[in-house]
Amino acid sequence: MISFNALLQAKYSPISSLFRAAAALILVFALSQPGVSQEVEDQVSDIVSEATEERIEQAMEDLLTDIESRISEDALRIQTDHWLVMAEADVFEQLAQEGYLFDRVSELDGLGFLLAEVAAPASFDLSATRAGIYEVIGGDRADVDLNHLYTAGVPDDPDADIAGVAPRELLALPTDLSDLSLRIGIIDSSVDQGHGAFSHASITTRRFVENDSPPNFHGTAIASIIASNDPSALGLAPRAELFAAEVFDQTKERGEFASTVSLIKALNWLITQQVSVINISLAGPPNRLLETALARVRERGVLAIAAAGNGGPMAQPMYPAAYPEVVAVTATDNRGRAFRLANRGEYVDIAAPGVNVRHAQAGGGYAASSGTSYAVPFVTVAAARLLQSNNEPAAMLDALYASAVDIGAPGRDQIYGYGQLQFQ
Repeated sequence: MISFNALLQAKYSPISSLFRAAAALILVFALSQPGVSQEVEDQVSDIVSEATEERIEQAMEDLLTDIESRISEDALRIQTDHWLVMAEADVFEQLAQEGYLFDRVSELDGLGFLLAEVAAPASFDLSATRAGIYEVIGGDRADVDLNHLYTAGVPDDPDADIAGVAPRELLALPTDLSDLSLRIGIIDSSVDQGHGAFSHASITTRRFVENDSPPNFHGTAIASIIASNDPSALGLAPRAELFAAEVFDQTKERGEFASTVSLIKALNWLITQQVSVINISLAGPPNRLLETALARVRERGVLAIAAAGNGGPMAQPMYPAAYPEVVAVTATDNRGRAFRLANRGEYVDIAAPGVNVRHAQAGGGYAASSGTSYAVPFVTVAAARLLQSNNEPAAMLDALYASAVDIGAPGRDQIYGYGQLQFQ
């Protein structure tokens, strides 16, 4: 590995110390990005073959631009071979009359939209395409965006205990919770229904990816926190009816991911299953179609609850949690301290246990994990229970937030939101 600062300092002493420091920071950051490291080293070797400060500065600026482009594309995780448009049926009729052709159109009967996937040419310009469609339909009655990708973002937690702490030991629960039949939706990876934790569970699944063997670690964990009926690892609501939408695919190049298309189709299906809440333990970039779909979900009286993200205190807001129609959940440990990798921001609504949580492990046995994903089921179950007696989501949320224990700065804050969840 090249010592960039030493190389620049030794060979090009005229370069200012400030510039050397900036260059070093840029390169260190670049080298942390998969697939960029070797190419950066090669380009830097070429850059430092020029002996003038001016030429080095210009070359470094060009390299930084290239690095930023690569990092941005990787961070957003976009499927670039097609774009998406979602609107009500009359808008599609209007576009068809103007000569627009769509490759794959799906009817979203629960949401009341049509969703089209369109092949994108190499010269595709999203902004120009969106503007053209808006001009045809006379406004923004359609959502046009790319097919963004989302991940469960499970962090490596070296402090996690192998055994973990059972969900029911992390928070005081009402006595009636074990007997309630709650209709809960889950959008996640697939669930290993052969696990002993689900021997008497009610789980209905629907797959929204074409992979015959989709990943199942994360979905199994989340489902067990909610509805495990294993007496040795009882879930929060063991009699809950789960409707699990399987949205995660897996490739060697990208790892595990869910697409905007699979998420929207999952939301549509769950609306038709008459669930009261939807547990979304994944995160990624903003997307116009997803935002509109979630707004429609809320209009239908269903509450979406999502993980705030595990990017760390300085990370940007993560979606769908950061949308106003969604409840954003952060994680705390058993002493009420914020999970060290949890996102922070004004969009965080509430905190719940999410550190060292014991859960079923796909393939058998149990494991412990940490992250905002594992905090979401606690809020999901609490909300579903309250909605049985108060079926207006806004009023229910007011009650949920009012009962939270304020453990951060007075009032709502960017670390804990309204505070630590308490079951009423």
